[in-house]
Amino acid sequence: MKRSRQDVLIPQEQIEKQKEYIQKIKAHYIGQDIQPLAFLVTYGCQQNENDTERLRGMLAEAGFGFCDSAEDADLILYNTCAIRDHAEQKVYGNLGALKRLKRRKPELIIGVCGCMMQQKPVAERIRQRYPHVDLIFGTHTLYQLPELLWQVLNTHDRCVRLLDSDGYIAENMPIRRVGSVTAYVSIMYGCNNFCSYCIVPYVRGRERSRDPEAILREVRQLAQEGYKEVMLLGQNVNSYGKDLAEPLGFADLLERVCGVDGIERIRFMTSHPKDFNEKLMETMAAQPKICNQLHLPVQAGSNAVLEAMNRRYTRETYLDKVAKIRSMIPGLTLTTDIIVGFPTETEEDFAQTLSLLQEVRFDSIYSFIFSKRSGTPAAKLDMTLSDEVIHENFDRLLEVQNDISRQINDSYIGRTEEVLVEGQSKTDANMVSGRTEGGKIVHMQGGSERIGTLVKVKITAAKTWFLTGEII
Repeated sequence: MKRSRQDVLIPQEQIEKQKEYIQKIKAHYIGQDIQPLAFLVTYGCQQNENDTERLRGMLAEAGFGFCDSAEDADLILYNTCAIRDHAEQKVYGNLGALKRLKRRKPELIIGVCGCMMQQKPVAERIRQRYPHVDLIFGTHTLYQLPELLWQVLNTHDRCVRLLDSDGYIAENMPIRRVGSVTAYVSIMYGCNNFCSYCIVPYVRGRERSRDPEAILREVRQLAQEGYKEVMLLGQNVNSYGKDLAEPLGFADLLERVCGVDGIERIRFMTSHPKDFNEKLMETMAAQPKICNQLHLPVQAGSNAVLEAMNRRYTRETYLDKVAKIRSMIPGLTLTTDIIVGFPTETEEDFAQTLSLLQEVRFDSIYSFIFSKRSGTPAAKLDMTLSDEVIHENFDRLLEVQNDISRQINDSYIGRTEEVLVEGQSKTDANMVSGRTEGGKIVHMQGGSERIGTLVKVKITAAKTWFLTGEII
């Protein structure tokens, strides 16, 4: 049954209630004559990063500063990811290591939130095995951080807030971004696709679109603050607007965002291939602010595996869409996701994935070995290939793709590209780095005065993962 917008949107009085708790927390620390420090760690996707920006915004309003070390913190908060087992194990390891620090600093508050907490067995494990964790809350109650933190400060008792829900939208909460050039803007939350390997619909809830005016207000505010680029986020941006009272397609939303003065570049992710339609292609081609970059996750090159994954498209339809968008946008930068070792995958299936890479020639890929997620249909399947063969195939995949990526990057040498400078280079203090319209990282000589500007750069050298150039 489709929920009404009233059921999806958190009422403004509840938002104001959280802001009252923010002021209580601020007064609490002012009364102690200290500025508390928070140490936030984020695992997972850009959506998680955007969630952390909202957590940081609430904490900043409550008077917190931020630090880069758990040792210096008064509050440690892990925003977790449930997509792969490796990320979960890192969280467990870090929580275990904090036990000694909590013993030394009993006033330290330790919290865990996000996608992992939406899995009942995981949340129960943390509740039982890590008694030094004070705060446990999930994706659907992130906006209640002020209330939960106040309860811990006021009672010194553990606070657990987990909600089994299809999800909500909380507008008008504070946000504190880290970068000053590019900003993430979530346009929707949740997912309705139920790919057989994916835990997202279970931990993020059903698809919920933000009202377009709320999105545009946020983008306009970003432009006023000097941001030059926005990244529109959603688990499947192509589904945006289907649940609105007056349905509005993603392509229509993009056109409205393009009308915001001051924003010079617009990116988005992620697009599901089954919903990537011609109208969106035409909008990308027609609007100069939309970057010539597309992330289109294929996951596998075999129709048999795609069907077992419940992806609802075929290799052939994927290739057709790639050919069409490339004909409309010559020079498009194309990236994708690949899963190696899906339970039903055979050597023949994997060979088809390799051939897809060679046929499409992606600029880069995000590749993962299949990670069994409890509660998903794929978790019940028996593995076809051995763990050893899967890891060998993964290495083969990277070898093929790295060669393709390097060849494509080599073709940029001698070309002039427009680059949006994002910050100081992490490899050389005398250099700055930024991205081309296609999203390729470029390092170049320059000082901090270049940050936030668009510059013409002649590409002089190429590596597999980045380019080097000279500002013209």
